[in-house]
Amino acid sequence: MILELSDDALEYGRQARHAFDAAGGDELVLQAEKAPGARDSLVGPVLAGLGAWELDPRSDADGVEAAAALCRAAGYWAVPYPLAERLAAPTDLDADGVIVVGGKRPAAAVAGLDLRWATVDVAGNRAMVSGHGEIQPGFVTELELSSVDDAGSGDVALALTLPCWTLLGMLDRAIELTVAHVTLRKQFGQPLASFQGVQFQLTDAEVERSGLDILAKHALWSATGNRPDAIADALALRLAAIEAADVVFRVCHQLHGAVGFCDETTLSWLSRHSQPLRRLPFGLSATREELANVAGRRGLAGLFA
Repeated sequence: MILELSDDALEYGRQARHAFDAAGGDELVLQAEKAPGARDSLVGPVLAGLGAWELDPRSDADGVEAAAALCRAAGYWAVPYPLAERLAAPTDLDADGVIVVGGKRPAAAVAGLDLRWATVDVAGNRAMVSGHGEIQPGFVTELELSSVDDAGSGDVALALTLPCWTLLGMLDRAIELTVAHVTLRKQFGQPLASFQGVQFQLTDAEVERSGLDILAKHALWSATGNRPDAIADALALRLAAIEAADVVFRVCHQLHGAVGFCDETTLSWLSRHSQPLRRLPFGLSATREELANVAGRRGLAGLFA
């Protein structure tokens, strides 16, 4: 079991973060909100320059670590592009990416992109996206599906795991922004960061974020090792990611105060664009149900036991 990314993957993630910053940073999501159809032109050249589409996260250990680091860097800037879904693209279908779906009304944050999408559910049933609904907040759109086969069990774990790395990057940034805010903001002549109540809240948030960091590395190792528990581990990671995001964003919004909900604040955009990752393909309760169905009486192994 390997719970650390390689030095090369970590450096790749750092360079990716710098590249997104140079391409516009926080402005990328603001521009995409105004023109969802421009998402590919805004982000595509940066990803191509980083060699994103040359990564092989399915069969190459270095490639999957680099893909995870890239997704985390994209999450840090709330990059308005379904990067994780594209990196998890199936090799045996004519598709640019794969989306995990669930429920009676499948949806994904893929509006405004002219790409071919495949979908898979936790049971391994695959379909191709044949149509889209109207654009909803967060670039979400409902999907019309045409069934293909039930041979997608090998697609599920990676397609569930990589989006959690994107969400992890968002939590990295949320805590970083909040630490900076409470360090600069003063009350009663002292920085907010000097108050014990603030310190306790930040500690709670950081415990959730750092715990998710470890679980994400375990699930990544499990997803690429053809382990029998890979799907259960990926679902357990998703459950932990949603719970961590709830705590981190609650704490960060509380410590920012009312300004944390204003569009002028980066935290507001991060929080808003974390919602599709937290709600789709299924939310907290549905993720628990899917995990219970997969794990059954056997339970979980490894770090999730």
